[in-house]
Amino acid sequence: MVRDSTGLGRVRWFLGFVIFGLVVSGLTAFPLRHELEILAELVTDSDGLSPRFPAFPGLTEWVVKVRDGLIATDETYPFVAYGTDWLAFGHLIIALFFILPFRDPVRYSGVLWIGVVACVLVIPTALICGPIRGIPFFWQLIDCSFGILCLPPLLWALREIRRIESTSAQ
Repeated sequence: MVRDSTGLGRVRWFLGFVIFGLVVSGLTAFPLRHELEILAELVTDSDGLSPRFPAFPGLTEWVVKVRDGLIATDETYPFVAYGTDWLAFGHLIIALFFILPFRDPVRYSGVLWIGVVACVLVIPTALICGPIRGIPFFWQLIDCSFGILCLPPLLWALREIRRIESTSAQ
């Protein structure tokens, strides 16, 4: 069975984007406190509290609140950060699941459908759990964007796989 190498290349590019995004998301969840301290420096004036960008005071307030919460939690209950370590690990493991479809997209296309379902479920999860946990709506939208950004490459990859399958069948 001959497969279309151009189609396979496109599928691998789409899946590489998904894998890369998952790995970056995973790796950036480990040093969360340090990242929030840097982000707070970027969005606040030299006092560490006043918004550097007055047009986005809510963003600054949220970043400072999360930074302060992480610092307080880390000083008193450092074991809570173990939860974000597992979040990071989970992202890295999910990325591994896309390796088989990367190598043989036609054979393992079912894995991509699981990814599609996960992308869709990110949205209600963020919009249901976010308000329960006191997460601002704009941040819930950022969380939703992970599913929204990952969905097109998975659907494009599935479309290419169908095209490869139909070409191979002929």
